Amino acid sequence: MNGTTDNVFDVIIMGAGPVGQTVADRVRAAELKAAVIEQELVGGDCAYWGCIPSKAMLRPVIALADTCSVDGARDAVSGPLNVAGVFGRRERYVTNRDDDGRAHRVKEIGAELFRGHARLDGARRVAVAMPDDKVVVLEARHAVVICTGSRAAIPDIPGIEAVHAWTNREATESSAVPDRLAVIGGGPQGVEMATAWHGLGASVTLLEPEGRLLHRMEPFAGELVAEALGSAGVEVRTGVSVKELQLRRPAGATTVLLEDGSEFEADEVLFATGRAPNTVEIGLETVGLMSGSWLEIADDGRVLAPDLGWLYAAGDVNHRALLTHQGKYQARIIGDVICARVAGQEVETAAWSAHTATADTFAVPQVVFTVPEAASVGVTAEQAEQAGRRVRVVDVEIGEVVVGAKLYADGYQGRARMVVDLDENVLLGVTFVGPGVGELLHSATVAVAGRVPVDRLWHAVPCFPTISEVWLRLLEAYRG
Repeated sequence: MNGTTDNVFDVIIMGAGPVGQTVADRVRAAELKAAVIEQELVGGDCAYWGCIPSKAMLRPVIALADTCSVDGARDAVSGPLNVAGVFGRRERYVTNRDDDGRAHRVKEIGAELFRGHARLDGARRVAVAMPDDKVVVLEARHAVVICTGSRAAIPDIPGIEAVHAWTNREATESSAVPDRLAVIGGGPQGVEMATAWHGLGASVTLLEPEGRLLHRMEPFAGELVAEALGSAGVEVRTGVSVKELQLRRPAGATTVLLEDGSEFEADEVLFATGRAPNTVEIGLETVGLMSGSWLEIADDGRVLAPDLGWLYAAGDVNHRALLTHQGKYQARIIGDVICARVAGQEVETAAWSAHTATADTFAVPQVVFTVPEAASVGVTAEQAEQAGRRVRVVDVEIGEVVVGAKLYADGYQGRARMVVDLDENVLLGVTFVGPGVGELLHSATVAVAGRVPVDRLWHAVPCFPTISEVWLRLLEAYRG
């Protein structure tokens, strides 16, 4: 090591989003000296332009829908949402994009926070370009962890630059409701933003090039969400792609031209068409990796490349599961792996051990906050069959067989599915669609991650009358 003592750390963490902060928490608990580097706001995309603001915007929309689904309560609703109130609530949850509190938290745990652009500078070295143009070179005794996240992937479509298309940032930052909004992409972000902005008063057209919405979930999830969006007034079109965007005049409407020859106008166009890794200009080439690439990791979090046993990657940047909670899970694993190696302890390599991110493969949970909600964990029936598993699929219509659901919402519409491995008698995947099902998901996650035998689940008695009684109905259908 060539640096001064002040610039030498046990662990250097590139990125101070929730993932990077979690790594810092774990290594500081073992009293390792840690540096955290952030070029934007401490808290990252999730805190200011992703999970937090989008769910703050969605909650009033969902709460209103829940109220209007109950006789006696809907009569108390006398008008539309207070748009200014919704945006004000969102701004409170993003702390008006002031990161002082989160920065204080990083310092409070004993990590040193550097504000600037971080680049790898060879093995165990990170150069930080500070706002005052000074460059500070940090050195790591044990590990560097890349937690730089992802950014919106914008397709190369003629006219896209001229129209100043929205990404997730503009969609969660804007405080002006467009008259007409086009949402391109029917994945979780696309359907959530279509739900939010329609609830706030925009006329929304949702386009998905694939044949259905939410195509990574069970087919019925996208079908039920599409049906509900359509009934609410959103125009949902699947199997169509954007050919070109035309701006007729400055500050005017955008004409969206489609591959099928049709067109329509929108005042704003939101692209929810996937993510790209924030690995451009972070010095990957200095350690033999390709700039701009996703970083493939082993289950202990180390980047898979020769002579890089000191380099780890957590969160979106490794492309395993682009979800904040899953990135934080990886961060906990990585932090514990680093601490074990520093202490000279054996790193456990068995599946589901303390040092192995097995859930990334078998038990990733996700909730899509639409009306109705869609929630899933594990694999779909199709994925299980493609993997060569012998499975049985069990479906129930929640509103028809669960009294708690009927009480939750008049005319409750929803469906539940569990995918059972017939050879091992455990659940491989569970999907729920319906109002309020997001809070059911962790029970399914425990069952899938814990590999709880179906016969033992029969003895987990759900409370009556709750929506969770759907578990009893699924198990009855399976045993029957």
